[in-house]
Amino acid sequence: MASTLFFNLIHPSSSVSSKTHFSIPISKDLPLDFSPCNHSRSGKINSRKRKCTQQVRATVVESPVIQEDSSDADASRAAPSKKLRVLVAGGGIGGLVFALAAKKKGFEVVVFEKDLSAIRGEGQYRGPIQIQSNALAALEAIDMEVAEEVMRTGCITGQRINGLVDGVSGTWYIKFDTFTPAAERGLPVTRVISRMSLQQILAQAVGEDVILNDSNVVDFEDDGTKVIVTLENGQRFEGDLLIGADGIWSKVRTRLFGPKDATYSGYTCYTGIADFVPADIETVGYRVFLGHKQYFVSSDVGAGKMQWYAFHKEPPGGVDGPNGKKERLLKIFEGWCDNVIDLILATDEEVILRRDIYDRTPAFMWGKGRVTLLGDSIHAMQPNMGQGGCMAIEDSFQLSLELEKAWKNSVGSGTQTDVIDALRSYENARRLRVAAIHGLARMAAIMASTYKAYLGVGLGPLSFLTKFRIPHPGRVGGRFFIDIAMPLMLNWVLGGNSSKLEGRPPSCRLSDKANDQLRRWFEDDDALERAMNGEWLLLPLGNKTSQPQPICLSRDESTSCIIGSELNDDLPGIPVTIPLPQVSKVHAQISYKDGAFFMTDLQSEHGTWISNNAGHRYRATPNFPARIHPSDTIEFGSDKSAMYRVKVMRSPTKIPEAERSGLLQAT
Repeated sequence: MASTLFFNLIHPSSSVSSKTHFSIPISKDLPLDFSPCNHSRSGKINSRKRKCTQQVRATVVESPVIQEDSSDADASRAAPSKKLRVLVAGGGIGGLVFALAAKKKGFEVVVFEKDLSAIRGEGQYRGPIQIQSNALAALEAIDMEVAEEVMRTGCITGQRINGLVDGVSGTWYIKFDTFTPAAERGLPVTRVISRMSLQQILAQAVGEDVILNDSNVVDFEDDGTKVIVTLENGQRFEGDLLIGADGIWSKVRTRLFGPKDATYSGYTCYTGIADFVPADIETVGYRVFLGHKQYFVSSDVGAGKMQWYAFHKEPPGGVDGPNGKKERLLKIFEGWCDNVIDLILATDEEVILRRDIYDRTPAFMWGKGRVTLLGDSIHAMQPNMGQGGCMAIEDSFQLSLELEKAWKNSVGSGTQTDVIDALRSYENARRLRVAAIHGLARMAAIMASTYKAYLGVGLGPLSFLTKFRIPHPGRVGGRFFIDIAMPLMLNWVLGGNSSKLEGRPPSCRLSDKANDQLRRWFEDDDALERAMNGEWLLLPLGNKTSQPQPICLSRDESTSCIIGSELNDDLPGIPVTIPLPQVSKVHAQISYKDGAFFMTDLQSEHGTWISNNAGHRYRATPNFPARIHPSDTIEFGSDKSAMYRVKVMRSPTKIPEAERSGLLQAT
């Protein structure tokens, strides 16, 4: 039968109506249960016991011959079966989400995946993934229970401040409001979730009988009435259509359109996950640190961990020496702000991974006949917009919707389901939006890596101009343009597809509520800094400082810190003794008020000097409080023998040990 799924072995089954089970483990080495976390889900997921090792069974069914009388035959012709058999090459996020969507619509699905374990989980090169509002809404429209579990498991970042900062100074350039576009449209707020957890949720929802692991699609035949796929091991399967969701190096795409090289972005990417909690974790979700021919991205991923990506412009194919990745990164980002350096230092060498970044220019043709593509197989994009996986989820919803429409039309007309027309309708519906977001991702990479804070950056012999700190015209003009364009772009990217999500009622969750101060934080950098919830310390710099331990600053407004060369218990406050020649007996006072710290020089002989990350150094006016900020350098005296860096940390009890091991940037 043309629509019958069959399994062609060397010794084929002799029974037409037999049901044969082939037991295939999810992985040769790893179980499906990737995470030790216990996820709860009502319905089918809760009804199955979680096992340490689970297996996927590929159920191969030959449709039984059914005797029909004439009236039954007429009824069958008037109401064609909905049970189209859909073959899916690739069990990544796109393939599994589409399989779930198609299954929910009533279609029979088989997913072929060459390795469901590490590569498409947190294996080589793969870390947590950002699922933005548009993709979460599409997932809700596909399966509300699955969407709820994904949102419970993920870490919410969309209700905090996100945006671009200067890589050297750490100051904000542009802040992104990803909360308002979601809230105004009744969409979920952006989350970050472990790929392993996401894949586990999707695989369980799709079902063990749908996924055939250790199955690599290498070829297919489309005769106009059916599609037959051939696996690497020689097995053959038949279905009504084939969906290529096998990634950027898609074999289905190559078979459709011939071999074509992916496009190298010009950047290699280092990535890692650190056990590190920044002091501003409650207020900041993710940041992109801008630089010239390099940039750095950090994001909260929950559970006390931060994920980061470091991009550097260079030819592809580079290889680091043994234990050389961390050392190279510290050299590349030398002089950048503490937010960047601390994350690199807090990451173990063995968990730092490197890969070259490629994408594929979206083609006008996505498929032919009964075969089409979705996700990275047709529009692999750079990670700068965080929309690669999101577009695959949107693709999946749209494709399942078009197939259902085709089936409903066939019921009304009494004809066979027009699979080919459904696939072309899906491609037409997705082509423009995907191409636009793909272009935005490329533009974001260009903007992030061509950023220049001052005149002279990247000018070789004219680089001396940077010491004059003249703002680069491109930085000023770019900020003006982004201030206008960014809200419009975010509204369209995050909410532009919501009107097409049939069957999903617009609704927000109480758990997605943002802090009452969010709007103020967007408008006021000072308010954002004051909201940091960490301990403020002065970390000694260099080897000349005689004070070997960090100086902990008190948040008690009635208690100040008194710096001097001699211990004087008669003075109010906490005494800190620095016995050096240029430190006066009573040199300076550090006080706290309204969430900020202030340094007051007490008419010291050699003065108190403050420098920021941008390179500006000035002498504090005697008896006049000067605001100090994280990453500032304070010098007591002018000979740089008593120098301290201002550091704000979440876990002060670990400071001495961290300092001794070189965990923090303090030199």
